[in-house]
Parts: sequence; structure tokens; C-alpha cells
Amino acid sequence: MSTPHKVSTEQARALNAYVRLMRAVEFVTRRISPHLATHGLTWSQFEVLEALNQFGSLCQNTVAEKILKSPANITTVIDNLEKQKLVRRERSAEDRRFVTVHLTEEGRRLIHEACPRHIAAIVEEMKILSKSEQEELSRLCRKLELKEGK
Repeated sequence: MSTPHKVSTEQARALNAYVRLMRAVEFVTRRISPHLATHGLTWSQFEVLEALNQFGSLCQNTVAEKILKSPANITTVIDNLEKQKLVRRERSAEDRRFVTVHLTEEGRRLIHEACPRHIAAIVEEMKILSKSEQEELSRLCRKLELKEGK
């Protein structure tokens, strides 16, 4: 990575790895996402539907945590999904600050329709890596994720 700042070899190596990781994520996401538009979904909307399908109804803040989005961003995403009748919100009677998001039957149908094509696109993208490379990439990414807990 080229930078106008003086950096050590260690810093340059870390920056280069980070930039390559982020670019790879962006390129792969860009290549696997177009089919979502055929279902009228954005990447974030797909992630919300998939999380609700996997975990069941969730508090809106938990949805944000699960898909690594800010609560403010997730509100807009869920607003749009609700307009499409793919999810419904339910405010807690005990504590009105808590809003639970439920997948509707239409949302469940759509995620079940979109998922196989999405999985196939991911598998196709990952074919560039051997089985052992995919496993190593997964292991390394997990290692980066777990750093947060240290």
C-alpha cells in the first residue's frame, strides 16, 4: 500500500494485508450481489431476512448486531422491508423501547427463493481457492474476528 506517511515495515505489511482483505470483500460482494436485485433486495435487506430466517424473530438492535450494522442504518433497512411486507415490527408492551422484528410469510418465501442462488454464487466465487485455501482463509478470518474478545 502506498501512503504519504512514513511507515515501518510492520505497519506497511499490516496496511497491505488490510487493504487487500477489504478490496477482496468488496469485489466478491459486488460479483455475488446482482442476483439480489432480481428479488428487489439490497445486500443489507438480504442479510436482515437471512438473520430472521436463521434465528427467528429478533429485537431490532439484535438484528443490527447480528449483521454488523448500526442501529440507525438497520432502522432504514427494516423500514423498507416492512413497506415490502417482508417483515413486521412489534413493539414490546412491557418496554416500548424494544421492537421485535418478525419475518412474514412473504419474507420467508422470498429468502427461501433467493438463498439457493446466493449460495451458488458464493460457491462459484470461492472455487478460485482450493479446499485447503478456503479452510485456511476461514481460519484466518476467524482469528481476526476473535481478536475482539482479547
